[in-house]
Parts: sequence; structure tokens; C-alpha cells
Amino acid sequence: MSEIPFAMSPLIVVAMSLMQDQVEAALNSIRPNLIIFDVAHWIPPLARRLGITSIQHSSVGPSSVAHNLVPARNLSKGQHYTELMRPLPGFPSSSIQLQVFEARSIMEFWTRDFIGGMTFHDILLASLRDCDAISMRTCREVGGPYCDYVEIQHGKPVLLSGPSLPDPPTTKLEERWVKWLGGFERGSVVYCALGSVCHLKKEELHELVLGLESTGLPFLAALKPPSGCATMEEVLPQGFQERVKGRGVVHGGWVQQTLILEHPSVGCFITHCGGSSTWESLMNDCQVVVLPQMDDQFFNARLLTEDLKVAVEVKRRDEDGWFTKEDVCMAVKKVMDDNSKVGNELRANHTRWKQVLLRPDLESSYLDGFLQKLFEITKIPPPCHA
Repeated sequence: MSEIPFAMSPLIVVAMSLMQDQVEAALNSIRPNLIIFDVAHWIPPLARRLGITSIQHSSVGPSSVAHNLVPARNLSKGQHYTELMRPLPGFPSSSIQLQVFEARSIMEFWTRDFIGGMTFHDILLASLRDCDAISMRTCREVGGPYCDYVEIQHGKPVLLSGPSLPDPPTTKLEERWVKWLGGFERGSVVYCALGSVCHLKKEELHELVLGLESTGLPFLAALKPPSGCATMEEVLPQGFQERVKGRGVVHGGWVQQTLILEHPSVGCFITHCGGSSTWESLMNDCQVVVLPQMDDQFFNARLLTEDLKVAVEVKRRDEDGWFTKEDVCMAVKKVMDDNSKVGNELRANHTRWKQVLLRPDLESSYLDGFLQKLFEITKIPPPCHA
């Protein structure tokens, strides 16, 4: 998905659908006990014919699934986007409240035609309806109430694989970033990254980088150039690079995010709240500022700001999501100022959650439990260990 423009994502679903004959031939040949899939909604009926257990693995967070992808949520094309602003009865959190622009954006995303007259919402809801079980990348400590709600709504087991935290890096941070970050005080650098899919509009990018400049702090922003622009340099505000020379870098390519977040000079992480970045934000010592861009990122942002209380969100205009350089600067200063009561409270909460997730047996216990559930669902005796 990250290798094509977002507008072309339906083509991946179409391409997968055209592979049904090949997939059926492969399954007939190898006869697996189970098959795990995400958006190939035709897998459960095929697997059932062949006596294979099917598990739908959700690539989005459990709060997004619980809000958007339950049978009671009917995102038909005739439904108004404001329906999404109201949580369904029994929804486990009252803190997740969508703004107008967020609800409109989610509605547009879910109700796009993908294949055969089915919207993306139709496809994923069919996948969840027809599979034998659902799996999610989370742990009960973080997403438990949402997983329970999904299990009740769909009437089938929800398996938790745990957070699947990244292994310690085996590579070293590129020398240019080691040298650059090493020139600043501990915990002083703001690192900003909005993921591999997000392309800000030129005007939005200007507000973001000017907001970073206004903080007076050193910063490294890893951003994609706006659509239609070849390089970042051609779209930066006039005179910006000269003004921030020596303390600010806007980089248009890929960076080693995990290693950058571990660097002692980095003290703040501005994130779009994609799935992996959300977990990474919890695993480092940086203060967290969230600037979600689409769909499940809005829910991940509320998880961090409202449920876990480890982050602040950049203030945005309700009707269209517009944010200003002042909004960016204010959010960063709120968490980075030494005398900030909010910043100190967030840091304390962040430390507690990091300790929970770094518990030595957390990952192994969830993976063991996940495998045990797979054996139970497929009715295969687990292997005996000496």
C-alpha cells in the first residue's frame, strides 16, 4: 500500500480478487489447517469449502474496528457522515469523539467503490462476518475493552497477538544523523514524521515547518513532498532554510525512525499515529504530539491522548482539519516546557505505560496465548514438548 498513491489502493483489492483461482489451486495443493487474511473477503467461503479455518487479521487498531466495523454500523452511501460522530450503544469509550472533518474523511474512505459495487467498508465487514475468528495486533492492557466489544458484536473469538514490538535494531544510525543529533542537548530535538502514505498539501506543509521553526527548538522533520513535487526543497517557504540552518532539517526521504527515537537528543515525537508509529511512541522516552491524517489514525490519536493520557494533539479547525503554525508550536511547547504541568503529567503516564509494555514476559505470553487459541480453533492437538 505504501508503494502506490493512496487513490490507487482499490487496485490492490482488484488484483487480489483476480488471483482467486491461483489461491484455490495453492490451497488445494498444500491443504493448510488455517489461513490468515486481511482484505480478501472471498477467502472465508473458499476456505470453508476446503475445510480450512479462516482468520481475519485487522491491520487497523481495535478502537477503529469497534467504532466502524461492527454489524450495527451501516455505512451505506446514503448515510450522512455525521452518523459516524455518534458512538454505537455499548461502545466502550466516551472519550473518542470525532470532529466533523474526521467523520467526513472516514466516510469518504470507507464508502469508495472498490470492486463489484462493494465499498471498502462492505469488503471488510464481509471479511469479519464470514471468517471463523478475528485477530488483532494489540494487548489487553491497551485495547482490551475494544476487543471485547468487537467479540460481542461479531459473535466470534478475537485473538490478541500482543503489540508485536520491534526487535532491538541490529544496524547503526547513519553517521550523518549521529553527527547532527549529537550537536544538541539531551532531550531537546523535535522529531516529526507523518508516515509513508501521507502527502501534506503545500499550504499544510508550510504551517507545519513554520510551526517547528517557531518553537525555537532544533528539529528534524521526515516528510514526503506534496503530490506533484519532486523534492522538498522546491516547496519549503521562502527564506526558511536560511533561517533554520544549523538547527532544523526537513528531509524528504526515508529515515531510521526507531534509531532516531532512541537517540538521547530527541525529546519530542510528532506522529501521525499510524499503527507502528503508535507503538513506537509508547516505547521511547520522548514526549508525544499527535497529528493524525486519516481513518484509524484518528482513533489511535485519541487512544494516546484520552485513554492512555500520554500525548497532546495539535489543535485543528473542526470543519476542515486546518491547523496553523501557532497550533503546532503551542502543542510542542505544552509538552516540552520544563515547567509545564501538562508535560510532567504526560511524562509520568508515559513512563508507566512503557514499563507495562517492557514487562519481560509480555510479548511471549501473548504469542503463546495466540498460538494456543489457534490450536483450539483449528482443533489440532498442540505439539508436546519434552
